[in-house]
Order: sequence, then C-alpha cells, then structure tokens
Amino acid sequence: MPRRISDDELARRVGEEIAVSDWLEITQERIDRFAAATDDLQWIHTDPERAAAESPYGRTIAHGFLTLALTTCLSRNAFELSGDFKMGVNYGLNRVRFPAPVPAGARIRARFTLNRLTQFDGGVELCWGVIVDSDQDSAKPCMAAEWITRRYR
Repeated sequence: MPRRISDDELARRVGEEIAVSDWLEITQERIDRFAAATDDLQWIHTDPERAAAESPYGRTIAHGFLTLALTTCLSRNAFELSGDFKMGVNYGLNRVRFPAPVPAGARIRARFTLNRLTQFDGGVELCWGVIVDSDQDSAKPCMAAEWITRRYR
C-alpha cells in the first residue's frame, strides 16, 4: 500500500528519502512486450538462448528505458501525494544513468528522495532523486536519475 504524503509534509522533507517501493519482478514477457512496443529488438533483450551463449550477462537483460519507464509505476507503489491537485505530469529528467543491468527474472525497487520543491502559479514542481536497485547483489544501482514532475491545482 502506498504511503500517503501531504503537501505540508513534502515541504518539510526536501532533501530526505520519502519512500521506497515494493519489489517488482522484471519478467522476460515484460521485456518482450517493451521491445515490441518500442521496436528495440536487440538480441540481448529478446533472445534468451543467444544471450546465454554470447552475452557477458549470461542471460537477457531489460532495456534501460524499460527501467526508466517503470519509474511512475514504482512511485505509485511507494507513495501517494495528497492535496488539491487535479493532475500530475512528467516534466523531464536530468542525469539519467544505467550503471548495472537488470537481468530477466530480477526484481527491482526504487528509492525516492525529494531533492527540490518549487511552487509555481497553479501548482508545484517536484524534483526527485530516484535510485533503482535489483535483488541481484550488484554493487551499483540499475538506474540513477533526477526526475521532475509537476502537480497542477
């Protein structure tokens, strides 16, 4: 169940980790559906036999952009912003990196830190530090990004 966070609490917690999502399994089926949707059919993502034989990872891996695309899903799992908002939108990203792979069958989770909160006429802009880890004992995260969202009143 996502943690409910009020406007007032957010304003007090800039610079702090706000929430951590539950684990989400990255199945080969999910990877294949993403590959089909984006027309990115590179064998390291879609051919388990070839990946087992030729890839340095020993199996298929998720697209980095799949991990990035799951940020919204992971955030909804971790927290829910309360307040008088009509809608929220993705506004942009800064400094996105994919330091470690997400092998098929791995589970990932995200940590959300509120880096910045800026009020504007009609809403609020939130700048999140997002770190995605896997359960594959990697010393590095699977993704590190700065994610900017806007909430409109």
